Amino acid sequence: MLRIENLTKMFGGLAAVKDISVEFEANQVNAIIGPNGAGKSTFFNLVAGSHKPSSGRIIFDGEDITTLRCDHIAQRGVGRTFQTTNLFEQASVLDNLIVGHRLRTRSGLWDVLVNSRRLQQEEKLSREKAREALDFVGLSHVENRFIADITQEERKRVAFALAMATDPKILLLDEPAAGVNPEETDGLAQLIRKMKDHGLTVCLIEHKMDMIMGIADKIMVLDHGEKIAEGAPEQVREDPAVIEAYLGSDDDAAA
Repeated sequence: MLRIENLTKMFGGLAAVKDISVEFEANQVNAIIGPNGAGKSTFFNLVAGSHKPSSGRIIFDGEDITTLRCDHIAQRGVGRTFQTTNLFEQASVLDNLIVGHRLRTRSGLWDVLVNSRRLQQEEKLSREKAREALDFVGLSHVENRFIADITQEERKRVAFALAMATDPKILLLDEPAAGVNPEETDGLAQLIRKMKDHGLTVCLIEHKMDMIMGIADKIMVLDHGEKIAEGAPEQVREDPAVIEAYLGSDDDAAA
């Protein structure tokens, strides 16, 4: 589904991402972990097209998307959430999600001026897709509430639904459980499993290791912009380089 070849991103003389090669299989939950400043969000920005790599290639679903604009990458099926939820605070939950499916519509200014049949059909479809996504994340009961009036955990779910409303093949989730309590974290983990069960491929960045170890099929570990390990959760948990760089050893805990 996603193949990264020797990906590097330089900011001045600093390599935020350095010569990373990795493959993420379809219909799996793939996690990216590492200390703060390891290059995780930069890696997501490169895949989603927000940043352009200094070198290397990004192959998505068999197509080289390395130089494409972020909107064109999204149209090809890459959905994304961010560490902080970027939603329209004074609009309803449903209206926020309708915006997501606009990525798939073709109506322009002329359609708006004449209220064309195509515009009417696309508005209807966008509303249907928004409600489907809202039902999927379990928030149909808040569709008419303003974003400003819902909880942080509900905002996280709305962000998931917004990404899903774009009809993605892969979802990039940037710290989806940040700022929520353990019970809510468990609920979001169940939702990610549900996404996988419905055929989506998921890549997520997360610091909550219990969550990652419970849902990930594969984990890639970054440190100072470099890949230091990858594999199944049980392999990564026992990797000496990962223990030293991120997870901590028993000796560290005793100290």
